[in-house]
Amino acid sequence: MTDRATYVLVDGENIDATLGQSILGRRPNPHERPRWDRLLQFAEDHWDQPVTGLFFLAANGELPMPFVQALTSMGFRAVPLSGRPDEKVVDIAIQRTLAELARRDADVMLASNDGDFIEQLEPMVGPGRRTALLAFREFRNSGFVPLFDRGLEFHDLEYDVKAFNDKLPRIRIIPIDEFDPLDFL
Repeated sequence: MTDRATYVLVDGENIDATLGQSILGRRPNPHERPRWDRLLQFAEDHWDQPVTGLFFLAANGELPMPFVQALTSMGFRAVPLSGRPDEKVVDIAIQRTLAELARRDADVMLASNDGDFIEQLEPMVGPGRRTALLAFREFRNSGFVPLFDRGLEFHDLEYDVKAFNDKLPRIRIIPIDEFDPLDFL
C-alpha cells in the first residue's frame, strides 16, 4: 500500500439510466443493478491503495434514506444534492469535485458514460497520476477515446469490474477464445 489514495466518483443516475434505457429497455430490477461495493473493491485491488468512494445522487424533495444507508454500509460517502429543475446537480458536483481533485495528489476512477466530465478529467490524464473510466464500453461517450492514448484506463463495469451478479443482455465483439456457442443456442 502507498500513502496515495484513489477517489471513485460514481454518477449513479447515468449508470442506472444507461442500464435501464439502453441495455435492458426497462427499469432494472434490484438484482440487475450494479453491486456498488465491487467498484470500491476493484479500485483498491487494481491500484493497491486506499479508496474513497463518493456516490453522487439527486435528492430533490426527499432523501432516499435506505439507499443512502446501504451506500454508507458499503463504504461510500453519499453526496445527496438538490438544485433548480434546470440544473444537472450531479454533473455540476462531479465536475467541481474533479476540478478540486486535479489540484491534489490523488488518483481518480470515474463511473459514468457521460461526456460532461471530459473537460475536467482531461487535465488529470497523463504522467504522475492514474485515471480510469468505469463504464459500459458500447455506451461510453466517444469524447473519452482520445484520452485513452494519453493514459486514461478503461474498465467495463460488467466484464472487468464484475459489478453485476447476472449476465446483461449486451451485444459486444467476442474474442474467439471467449466464444461459447451455448450462449446463442
